[in-house]
Amino acid sequence: MEKLKKGDVAPVFTFTDQEGNTRSLNDFLGKKVILYFYPKDNTPGCTLEACSLRDSYDDLRGMGFEVIGVSADSAKSHETFKTKFNLPFALVSDTDKSVLTAYGVWGEKKFMGKSFMGIIRTTFVIDDTGLIANIIDKVNTKDHAKQIMQLIEM
Repeated sequence: MEKLKKGDVAPVFTFTDQEGNTRSLNDFLGKKVILYFYPKDNTPGCTLEACSLRDSYDDLRGMGFEVIGVSADSAKSHETFKTKFNLPFALVSDTDKSVLTAYGVWGEKKFMGKSFMGIIRTTFVIDDTGLIANIIDKVNTKDHAKQIMQLIEM
């Protein structure tokens, strides 16, 4: 599969939100979306990233953005993570890795000399027409919201 790039149509997917409603990325046409992919709930870097987006959520919403997080964790894990850190946005459980694969963020990673398959931390900024406006592949977990807002202001 060819790697997604700025200007491409964002792959559409459906998910169940925290209220149990089935949603589609198409439901967000007319709004901008911050779609962020992260490795695992309740890990240090992923928690910093989620909390950064939580802390700036009102500012991001004021700029017209919806925030959606995606990982391969279970819905139950997401529910616990959302509650523990009071996350106001949807977390998508992609246990079959179909969304991760569609966005090209499931791949080989290296850590301490070992190779393994996993989620490559990446954020896609999607415009109101469903096109990828920006891709962040070097995520600053601690200040991710600020990183996104600086990118948007360019």
